[in-house]
Amino acid sequence: MNTSRRNRALTGTALALAVSTVLTACGGGDSSSDAESQDSAKATPAAAVKDPLVVTFDGGLHILDKDSLEVTETIDLPGFNRVNPAGDKDHVVVSTDSGFRVLDAAAQTLTDIRYDGAKPGHVVRHGGKTVLFTDGTGEVNVFDPADLSAGKKPEGRTYTSAEAHHGVAIELTDGQLLTTLGDEEKRTGALVLDGNDKEVARNEDCPGVHGEAAAQGEAVAVGCEDGVLVYKDGAFTKVDAPDDYGRIGNQAGSEESPVLLGDYKTDPDAELERPTRVSLIDTEKAELRLVELGTSYSFRSLARGPHGEALVLGTDGAIHVVDPDEGTVEKKIPAVGEWQEPLDWQQPRPTLFVRDHTAYVSEPGKKALHAIDLETGKKVKSVTLPQSTNELSGTVAGH
Repeated sequence: MNTSRRNRALTGTALALAVSTVLTACGGGDSSSDAESQDSAKATPAAAVKDPLVVTFDGGLHILDKDSLEVTETIDLPGFNRVNPAGDKDHVVVSTDSGFRVLDAAAQTLTDIRYDGAKPGHVVRHGGKTVLFTDGTGEVNVFDPADLSAGKKPEGRTYTSAEAHHGVAIELTDGQLLTTLGDEEKRTGALVLDGNDKEVARNEDCPGVHGEAAAQGEAVAVGCEDGVLVYKDGAFTKVDAPDDYGRIGNQAGSEESPVLLGDYKTDPDAELERPTRVSLIDTEKAELRLVELGTSYSFRSLARGPHGEALVLGTDGAIHVVDPDEGTVEKKIPAVGEWQEPLDWQQPRPTLFVRDHTAYVSEPGKKALHAIDLETGKKVKSVTLPQSTNELSGTVAGH
């Protein structure tokens, strides 16, 4: 990373933004116990846990202490579940078979706050608002995560898409709502609504629209099968991929950088493509470049560091730290053993979750979880958990 940009980042508030991955409810894993590990003992449940982590396993959730990584509470929850930060210091949104549910992870309890609907999908945090997209109904719900502390369902904005589809939405700081267009057969692009749900912009030059991320300057991009579609300053701009089919479906953004990190796939007929290149999308220059990592990765591999650096957990077991301005791999941080992405996307695989200066990496094959200092590259803690985990997340305050 160039020195001037790193210095600017160090003088500000360093926040790592969560990856906006595109998937519906997921789960799976090995539910057997491992009593032999000295790190797997369940801690006594506390009245409150500061900055907790949450992992899913086949049949429930574990809440973890961020420092010791010990399990402080286990919550039974059948079915495939996924977890995302709700946007405050206490809560996590859980996608279940029947809809979104709100977990008070700090208080270690599932609340009665829920957004029912088939196929709960994206949870997007931006500009002090959290947006839920329910694929089975096309319903979009927007709320202020600070209102979750009242213990009841927040009052918020609701919008229903013209057709139900696997979509995503994000509300900008001026109240504009960007949401995808599509139906059960195909997805074509995105539109933007003002605060009164009046359409102010539309672009349908984005086949297979999938995923979103926000960059510095509130540039928002959604992925396409031939590049990305960027919305900034009231207008859409298409950034083409260098290949006829260059699919970008998962992206990660940072307020510290105008450059977005994305995956990149080129084989429309592959049962499971294991790409070794990632994409960097410069939202200021409307340019896209590719970076060869020399290893494959999965949709749970992308994240951003506290200085805007792009992070990719490779199947070689290392976190590849990419300078988004230079498009070069700065260093590789050893994290887990070598692994291979399973054919079934619902099956567990190593997952990367970043909060502040710490990268948390799960290693389901060993029932392990690691905490890594991104500044030093050293593991500060490793534990063995009672079950093989699937999704990994935690509370993240701020957007």
